[in-house]
Parts: sequence; structure tokens; C-alpha cells
Amino acid sequence: MNHPGSINIADYTYELPNEKIAAAPTSDRGDSRLLVYNKGMIDDQVFTSIKSFLQSPSTLVFNNTKVVKARLSFQKDTGANIEVFCLEPQKGITVEQSFAKRDTTNWICMIGNSKRWKEEVLNLKLLVANTEVVLSATRLENYGQESLIQFTWNNPDFSFSEILEIAGELPLPPYMNRTATADDRIRYNTVYAVYEGSVAAPTAGLHFTNELLQDLTSNGVETLDVLLHVGAGTFKPVKADSMKDHDMHAERIKVSINTIEKLNQQKKHRKIIPVGTTSTRTLESLYWMGVQIIEHRHQAGDFSVSQWEPYESKNNSTVDEALTALINYAKQNELDFIEGFTQIIIAPGYEFKIIDGLITNFHQPQSTLLLLVAALIGNDWRKVYEHALQNNYRFLSYGDSSLLLP
Repeated sequence: MNHPGSINIADYTYELPNEKIAAAPTSDRGDSRLLVYNKGMIDDQVFTSIKSFLQSPSTLVFNNTKVVKARLSFQKDTGANIEVFCLEPQKGITVEQSFAKRDTTNWICMIGNSKRWKEEVLNLKLLVANTEVVLSATRLENYGQESLIQFTWNNPDFSFSEILEIAGELPLPPYMNRTATADDRIRYNTVYAVYEGSVAAPTAGLHFTNELLQDLTSNGVETLDVLLHVGAGTFKPVKADSMKDHDMHAERIKVSINTIEKLNQQKKHRKIIPVGTTSTRTLESLYWMGVQIIEHRHQAGDFSVSQWEPYESKNNSTVDEALTALINYAKQNELDFIEGFTQIIIAPGYEFKIIDGLITNFHQPQSTLLLLVAALIGNDWRKVYEHALQNNYRFLSYGDSSLLLP
């Protein structure tokens, strides 16, 4: 593969007027528009027509993560408001383990109005079913833009997951510049969301309704589920001039062995179309995790794929060889899931191993998500985005969709 470290991020920008950014969802999930890019040709459709454009036979891969109410607002005795945005648990503990805690847990957080928070403990009183619960936050360490926060609460009847559900707010993307509404609590999650842990939605899936999923199944489209908990890093633009100086955020993935077995079988005779960049990164990471086993580089425990690993590897294993290695490893170690972290960066120069197309929204200029689109369809990303802008497509999280078939 060609190493993308020399890519100048300024070459992947475009003018995005504020009025093109969707501030709210459409009245119905399926009402969004769909830009179909098929081997260089562009067609304007509505999203519910997607079943007519999926290459047959196809398998759609969904990320079934669920967005949690990760924003907590504390008020100091002075009246100053401090916002604590939970990003991920302290290293060494999973989201699931942290959510099950009933007394204390530590999280990496972003702090709003950070300069006003000195060393004092912040308290938030909650009233739950006539029971007062006090949530306390203590800043243990400061990492610049992020801090390690210890949360404690005085009632073991409540898990941390329940505390967040009671006290937190849904973390809409910062460019929406508004607080979440009751409607957002439904619409900023997919209809197939199951496992809590994301602080941002896998937005490509927001367009699917239960009725459309049933129609797709009736049309012979297979579906598979993977899990990647989306972190706040998905909001961060690339600030370095060249990609070699960009530190890609890590996100946790979890995929069942049953899913990997089905994926390996279906890859041989079906088109694999991920729904969203998070599903894409998960699928491609599975290949590289298999390569680690083939090359005897993986030690026991969680897997980890670094951002440049695909470009530095000289391995030419087939998809079947890599996925079979993962499956055999899991069976030998009596594992039901493959779990770990991925920092994989997919940019022009990347050679896709598993996916054959992509369903995705329209992304911010100079973002790693836009680089992923460019890796898939080459310089035609400009043609797609110019067409979308000229034809009044809605952009970003609550915006319209595209089906990209290179």
C-alpha cells in the first residue's frame, strides 16, 4: 500500500456553507435523500429506494452501538456551570464494566469552563423516585484538553449507566450549537442500536426504519452486526498539515465469532456494504487482527490495530486466511468475541480488503472521514460533494445519505 503520511489535508477540503448543515433530522427517518454513486455515475434518489441500488447479492453491516447521555452539567457554589463530557473509561476498564459499577468509576472527560474548576469536588443532586442521589466529580489528573475524572455516588442501587441516563444529556455534535431535545433522544440513535457506549451516533444508520430493514431482508439482502463505540475523536478535524503528524483516535470494537464466520462465508459470493465509516473501520480492522495472528505478533488479551499498521505491513494474506486465523484463535482460546481497539486510518493509498461499497453521510472538510471516502472512490469524491452541494443535499450528522459503489 502507498503510505498516506505525506497527504496534505488541505487537499481534502471544500466550502461548506452553514445553511447546508442539517440542524435537525427529517420528519421521518426514511425521508432523507440518497445520492447514488455507481462506477462514476451519480443518481439522485430518496433513501427508501436504496434496495433498488444494492448490488445483488449484498450484505449490509451495521454498527449496533447506542449513544449514551454523556454530557453532565455541574454547578459550583459560585454559580459557575462546569460541563463534564464523558469520553471513555480509564484505560484498563471497558465501557460495559464501568457502566455496571455501583459506587465509583473513572473516566477520561472533556471539561467545559475548565478554568473555573480548581480542586474542589463538584456535586450534582438527583431526585429519583423520591430518593436523593448525589453524584460527585473529582478531577484526578489534567491532560491538557482532557482530564481524568473520578465519579462517585452515594446509592449502590444505581449503576453508572443508570446515573448517566438520569443525569446526563445526549451529546449532539458541537456544530449544531444546541442542546438535545426529547426528539433527539430517539432520532440520534439508530433503530437497531443495542449496546450503550458511544458519545456520537454512527449517523449513516439513522436513515433506516424497521420497515425498510424488513423490505431489504425480503429482497434477499443479508445483514450482520458489529460493534464500535464511537468516541468524540470523530468530531475532531485534522489539525496537522500532513497526515504523518496526525494522531488518530482509538475506538473499541467487539465482534462475535459467529459474525466473523458468516462474514468470511458471505465475502466469497456477496458484496459487503458497511453502513457507515465506523462499520468500515471495524471490518477492515478484523482483517489486520487476523494478520497479527498469522505473523505471530498478537499476545493474549485484547487486540490493537495501530493507525499505520496496514501501510507498514508486507503481508499479502487473503481475507479468508486472515478471518480464518481469527476464528481459529478464538476457538482455541474459547472466545465468543474478538475485542480490542483500532486506530486504523483509512486514507488514499489504502487497499480495501473486505468492503465493496459504503453507505455514508456527507462529512466535514479536512476530516479523516472524508479521507476514507476518497480512499474508496478516489478523486471522484470532489464530483460527489460538488453535486451534493449544488443539489441542496443536507450535510453532516442529521444530513442526507450516499451509497458509494466504486
